[in-house]
Amino acid sequence: VQLQASGGGLVQAGGSLRLSCAASGRTFDNYAVGWFRQAPGKEREFVARISWSGVTTTYTDPVKGRFTISRDNAKNTAYLQMNSLRPEDTAIYYCACTSNWSTQPTRYFYWGQGTLVTVSS
Repeated sequence: VQLQASGGGLVQAGGSLRLSCAASGRTFDNYAVGWFRQAPGKEREFVARISWSGVTTTYTDPVKGRFTISRDNAKNTAYLQMNSLRPEDTAIYYCACTSNWSTQPTRYFYWGQGTLVTVSS
């Protein structure tokens, strides 16, 4: 699976962005999708995941109630809607696919190139 993340940018605190993850290659709906982020000087961390069907989702605590992960298998695309953004959300955001059900980056086989989100205070 080849993944292309997009939608990042500069936004003020309290604003919103929607990230997209477009997939090509292998059958997208065979895989769970995860979003991860990496801030400068920090390790890559789990943000959210969604099952292959879209029925089950999981979020890391700092983004619960503010971020929503979704997918449209007909369009081979996953999304991360980010609302009420905070400066601490500033990071490069990556989408990834896995045939596992995990929050660990090492369990994800396919990665997009990342898209930068910058939240100003």
